[in-house]
Amino acid sequence: MRKYKCLSCSKFILNDFHLEPIRDEDKFEIMTIRNEQIYHLRQAKPLTIEDQENYFSNVVSKLFEQDFPNQLLFSFFYKNEFIGYGGLVHINWIDKNSEISFIMKTELEKEHFSLYWSNYLKLIEKVAFEEMKFHKIFTYAFDLRPHLYEMLLDNNYKEEARLKEQCFFDRKYIDVVIHSKING
Repeated sequence: MRKYKCLSCSKFILNDFHLEPIRDEDKFEIMTIRNEQIYHLRQAKPLTIEDQENYFSNVVSKLFEQDFPNQLLFSFFYKNEFIGYGGLVHINWIDKNSEISFIMKTELEKEHFSLYWSNYLKLIEKVAFEEMKFHKIFTYAFDLRPHLYEMLLDNNYKEEARLKEQCFFDRKYIDVVIHSKING
């Protein structure tokens, strides 16, 4: 298991769920998930095997060498089975805040969306608030999945902002919704 220099532990556990630093063996499942869910990601085109290999070789591998990486990525597991990935991205080390990123296997969303998202949030909060002592974490989401906002509110995130007509999607402009949680 790889280790981030800025974290004192590498595995974060909550009941049957756990996070560990992103694994190379998950890269193609991650590519598949991202391509299936491209509609709600900031990703311009489907990823290729070459794209994913390059990203893991040139970006992900270097995160483990840095004292203050701009993102911390994790593989997410339920009962030791890989079910998704995410992390803290666009990290601001000065202001101690970060955006939350997370996607799960597409086939799990219908039945497990809220359960898996809620447990992921609890684990990423352990990383951000307990381990890194961050002040604030937030989501940045295209206004396409209202069930996401309900789940965030249920987990004590507050809608902080709605950026009107921020993104061009499906031949029209849509809002971006930001939810946040402050440590403490």
